[in-house]
Amino acid sequence: MASSGSDTRPLIGLSTYLEPTRFGVWDVEAAVLHGAYLDSVRLAGGNPVLLPPGGDWRAETLGWLDGLVLTGGADIDPASYGQEPGPLTGPPRRSRDDTEFALLRAALELDLPVLGVCRGAQLLNIALGGTLHQHVPGHNPSPGVFARTEVEVVPDSALAGIVGDRTTVHCHHHQALDVLGAGLRVVATAPDGLAEAVELTGARFVLGVQSHPEQDIEDVRLFAALVRTAKERTSR
Repeated sequence: MASSGSDTRPLIGLSTYLEPTRFGVWDVEAAVLHGAYLDSVRLAGGNPVLLPPGGDWRAETLGWLDGLVLTGGADIDPASYGQEPGPLTGPPRRSRDDTEFALLRAALELDLPVLGVCRGAQLLNIALGGTLHQHVPGHNPSPGVFARTEVEVVPDSALAGIVGDRTTVHCHHHQALDVLGAGLRVVATAPDGLAEAVELTGARFVLGVQSHPEQDIEDVRLFAALVRTAKERTSR
């Protein structure tokens, strides 16, 4: 069951991905995730729980979590939003796609707080009926290098209440939101007009950001907002 009590750290699930991985004497496929996500959740006051691809994820099997972070990573299969792959779209990771769509559906049914990071924001948009631009220039300078982008935030949004009307973010993506999913509202934009953040209208806390807030370990305000909402939810 979900955690309870004002002094209990909420359990925050983080999606992971299967990759060829080397550690110790092993060279195997493993479920992995950047350690910065774990640090961000811990510093924000939560307990991180890793969720690998696969499994049976429904509201009935996810209720022990207090919040969900859909992490960044590989391109989502364009078939999920009715398109053929473009020339620069990466190969599909269907196991991860299927798992994260199921996790998100369950989280929305349970009214869990959700933070979608980069790919996670894109997955949120697709799950609600939206589409993606399969390639956009200028937000992914080179592999493993994050661009610093100043974004404008809609003043009356929940995001503005967390970071203010303007903030600088770390970006590393070559796809972006196109047609918005049902109920989503753009609450931050990049200088080129691309959506940098969306919120789900009427939800307790469902926020998707195209940037990578885990890359600034000195600023965990988004993770703290997720954890705070998770604690408020379980304390009622």
